[in-house]
Amino acid sequence: MLSLIRLPRVFTINQVPKAFHEDGIISGYRHPCSSATDCVLSLFQLTNETLNIWTHFLPTWYFLYKLLTVVLMQDAWRDVFTWPLLVFLLSVCVYPLASSCAHTFSTMSPRARHVCFFFDYGALSFYSLGSAITYSAYVVPDKWVNSTFHLYFIPIAIFNTVVCTALSCYSRLGLPFLQYNHDIIKRYRECRSVKWGRVLRVLAFAYPYLFDNIPLFYRLFVCAGEGCTDNGNNSLHCWHVTLAFLTAFLFATHLPERLAPGCFDYFGHSHQLFHVCGIISTHFQMQAIEADMALRRPWLQTHAPPITFANTAGAGLLCVALSLCVIYVFSVPLYWTPAEKGKHGRKAKTPARASD
Repeated sequence: MLSLIRLPRVFTINQVPKAFHEDGIISGYRHPCSSATDCVLSLFQLTNETLNIWTHFLPTWYFLYKLLTVVLMQDAWRDVFTWPLLVFLLSVCVYPLASSCAHTFSTMSPRARHVCFFFDYGALSFYSLGSAITYSAYVVPDKWVNSTFHLYFIPIAIFNTVVCTALSCYSRLGLPFLQYNHDIIKRYRECRSVKWGRVLRVLAFAYPYLFDNIPLFYRLFVCAGEGCTDNGNNSLHCWHVTLAFLTAFLFATHLPERLAPGCFDYFGHSHQLFHVCGIISTHFQMQAIEADMALRRPWLQTHAPPITFANTAGAGLLCVALSLCVIYVFSVPLYWTPAEKGKHGRKAKTPARASD
């Protein structure tokens, strides 16, 4: 059936605008002004984005199955103790789905590329908060329960989601209220983005992750003796942490394609490995959280602060609302300014479409 459909062309790095370039990736680029239909069809042909899409789209269904299992089999609506787990499972359904959609439709235009990844960053912020909510409810070591840090942990995590979304969006465009159509500013941003954009994005994602995991890091690597919650689940947490740091390493270094440009255009480049390691890390994180929830439930229900709508679903809804506001602030200026033009007032050239 697919053989009867004319699939879109793919291009080399020299045939697409600089905004679409990826370090160490030479070929397999899609048309930078693809239609939505072309973007969907590209899922079924080999491009440098194909595996980026599928490595997050397929796990979405696995995590959705886990979410439905909790909702349908654990009487989640009446069991308040499962609410943090529900928020976490919802966040781990949203972030891979948002990522796969962003990679799918990011070649519709340079502006669409920015907006698609703004939503991707917002979804990652939501996942960060989902992790913080479950860590506060199930993972925090015994001796930290009801401490000042524990009581303010979720409010700070909500603030961090705004910082994460804003800083990652800023890494693509800079401040939205600047005059975006000034040539000097555009050239400055183009040069700066190569050097600093990825650094800012790494910081944007690393900061909330490190904060959210303070209780876990203390429990695993610092705490000793009574009240440290040293149980059999710590090995699962260690797997999650190890894979999370490997994920960050791949995202930051762009290895292995930087060592052999053009050799990993379709298979084995860092973003594919980043996606796979991130999903496996999330899987171990989910297993560890569920195990802590089951094992520590009697003690936590007696000693920990009560679980409420405000510190679970309410916090998640606030995170989503704030992230959408940030995305709006950074997206609107893109559509208030005229399309970028070349030196003589003509639009910059883009590769011919497959039908040309």
